[in-house]
Amino acid sequence: MKKIVIFASGSGKNAQNIVLHFKKSSFVYQFYIFSNNANAKVLERAKYLSVPTTIISKEDIQSGAILNNLKEIQPDLIVLAGFLLKFPNNCIQEYQNKIINIHPSLLPKYGGKGMYGMHVHRAVVENKETQTGITIHYVNENYDEGNIIFQKIVNLTGTESPDEVAEKIYELEQTHFPLIIEKIINQ
Repeated sequence: MKKIVIFASGSGKNAQNIVLHFKKSSFVYQFYIFSNNANAKVLERAKYLSVPTTIISKEDIQSGAILNNLKEIQPDLIVLAGFLLKFPNNCIQEYQNKIINIHPSLLPKYGGKGMYGMHVHRAVVENKETQTGITIHYVNENYDEGNIIFQKIVNLTGTESPDEVAEKIYELEQTHFPLIIEKIINQ
C-alpha cells in the first residue's frame, strides 16, 4: 500500500479527481488530506470519499510542526493541490523529491509568491500570451522553483477572458495531474 498526503486550501477539485483516479486501480492507495482552511470545500469532498482529514494551522506550517504529523503517516508522496501557503523547510528536507506541486502556468513564467489561481490567469491575459499551461514540479524552499517534472501547453487565441483561461487550465489539471502522480509514485 502506498500513502499519499494531499495538502489543499480550497475547493478540492484536484484532490477529489486524484483520489477518484486511484480508486480505479487494482493496487491499494491510502490518502490523507490536510488543509489550513477549516471551511475549505476539500474537507467535504474528503468526507464523501472517506478520506481522513487533518486541519492544520498557519502556525503549524510556519513552525514546521506538521512534520510530526507526516512522520506518523510516513507518506510515499506529498501532493500540493491548491495549497496556498509556503511549505516548511524541515518537511522539504525530510521528504526531498517526494513533494510535488501543480502550478497554473508554464513556469518560470507567472510563478512566485502571490501567483496562484486567477492572479496567474489575469496576468496571462493582460500580457497577451499566446500560450499558457500547467507545470508539475518538485517543491523546494522557494516558491515555484523546484525541478520541473511535467508541463503541458495550451494555445490561446488572444480573445479569452481570465475565466476562459482558467477553464482551459482546469481541464489540463484534471487530465494530467493524476497521471503524473501515478507515474511518480509507481517508479
